[in-house]
Amino acid sequence: MRWRGQQCVRAVAIALGLGLAAAPVRTSGQDKGHVVSLDELSKDAARPAQSRQANEAAVLELLSSDAGQQALKSAKVDYQRVDKAIGQLSDEDLAKVADRSRQAESDFAAGGFKSTLIIAIVLIVVLIVVLSLVF
Repeated sequence: MRWRGQQCVRAVAIALGLGLAAAPVRTSGQDKGHVVSLDELSKDAARPAQSRQANEAAVLELLSSDAGQQALKSAKVDYQRVDKAIGQLSDEDLAKVADRSRQAESDFAAGGFKSTLIIAIVLIVVLIVVLSLVF
């Protein structure tokens, strides 16, 4: 009987030894191909804030231009209220408004728009901002 117990213990020990030998060895805790540096994580975390800041700047640049200020005055809209409303837009809505603002600035700089048309575009941007907040 005793011999059988020793065989059982020996068989379990061999099985554990083989199991450990077959297991992959990790020296650093993770595979080198999957490690993301802290610098990369920091950059990824900062990217949405930088993007939002650039989008806000694009919209505010259009609104603070001479044509933009003229459009706001003609619509009797306070620049400060629009500035505050822009800060409350979702990232997605702000990106859309910023794209339109950049396109209008680009077209105006290339001579594609007259001053009156840029005023109309500014009013449309203001309308989009207001509607985005209401709905």
